[in-house]
Amino acid sequence: MKIFPAIDIMNGKVVRLFKGKKDDYKIYGEPVDIAKNLSKHFDYLHVIDLDGAFEGSPQILDVLKDIKKNVGIKIQTGGGYRDYDSVKKAYEIGVDNVIISTAAYDIDFLKRVTNDFDGITISLDFSGKNIMTKGWLEKSEYTLKESFDKFKEFTDRFIITDTSKDGTLSGIEKIDRFWGDERVIYAGGIKDKRDLDLLSEWGVYGAVTGKALYENSKELFGSDFDAI
Repeated sequence: MKIFPAIDIMNGKVVRLFKGKKDDYKIYGEPVDIAKNLSKHFDYLHVIDLDGAFEGSPQILDVLKDIKKNVGIKIQTGGGYRDYDSVKKAYEIGVDNVIISTAAYDIDFLKRVTNDFDGITISLDFSGKNIMTKGWLEKSEYTLKESFDKFKEFTDRFIITDTSKDGTLSGIEKIDRFWGDERVIYAGGIKDKRDLDLLSEWGVYGAVTGKALYENSKELFGSDFDAI
């Protein structure tokens, strides 16, 4: 199973939010510095533009460009990608996968970007049975499986995030597999190696690790290393 270390950026700093709340966070450092450290152990980064998610348009394209130039690592990125031009700009600076969430429900937009760009990834951010939208600020009427079934004809790459657990180190709960051959990446509440083993057993393609990576790496991977 592939590990995607998370770099969440807000106000120019790498942070971790607690359950996605923008007023409850911890600062870890500078994006490029942390990306360099993580590149010693991983070949892919999960970079989220929190300001972009809250404001509705990307705010860190310059940071992404710096990471690609100075670190050279693969990047999947999301946060505010709700129009064609912003997606295009991200791919032009070398991002490997653009993550869209709220905008995926605009089917015309989804058709266009999945037709024009490789590796479009849909993030299904859920709490309970419902999908959260607009930076996790609004609960929609859509369910996780309904949304997955709606979008799987357009892409085979998904991230599912339990927003009620994100940043909590609370461990994961059983996931009933609802996907087939699609690449599903899980995020939210991962605490230790046991969680990674369970996700692997359930057939998850990859896992996003954030707070556990920065504060619990020994329990996660069996040894400490300097993520930050």
